[in-house]
Amino acid sequence: MAEHRSMQRGALLDAARSLLSEGGTEALTFPALAERTGLARSSVYEYFRSRAAVVEELCEVDFPVWAAEVSAAMECAESAEGKVEAYVRRQLALVGDRRHRAVVAISASELDAGAREKIRAAHGGLIAMIVEALEELGHEQPRMAAMLLQGIVDAAVRRIELGVAEQPEAITEAAVAMALRGVRG
Repeated sequence: MAEHRSMQRGALLDAARSLLSEGGTEALTFPALAERTGLARSSVYEYFRSRAAVVEELCEVDFPVWAAEVSAAMECAESAEGKVEAYVRRQLALVGDRRHRAVVAISASELDAGAREKIRAAHGGLIAMIVEALEELGHEQPRMAAMLLQGIVDAAVRRIELGVAEQPEAITEAAVAMALRGVRG
């Protein structure tokens, strides 16, 4: 029974990822989850009491996976500069991933305090990973620099998500250049 419940929960989370990546948080409704999974709407409520609860669980499950990928890419880098580059590149490489799209949709939405706190904590984990590399590069305010660097990544993510401007590779190269060399390119 427990195994069955865990499979159902996994199916619901997967359906939630799809809905979020297709239509943002407005698309994440209990009727839509029920339809995608073939469960009765009342069954969906047995697993999650609200949309916010679905979002919170997705954050708990998906953010660490995402952060671990970024961390692994950084660990492969030889230098502090290489770590910064890996930090930017890996996050942008994950843009096409449904988990990432779901996370972005969640980050952009109106959430309750609990979900917002989880997202902040997860983002904090990402920021902490890069602070050390920025310290090595001699930044006097590595934490502020980390926040600004993440701003470059977030802007590049949005530009890639638009899908109308440049190719994702061009956006990635521009973001890496800006991260490493500032506006001089």
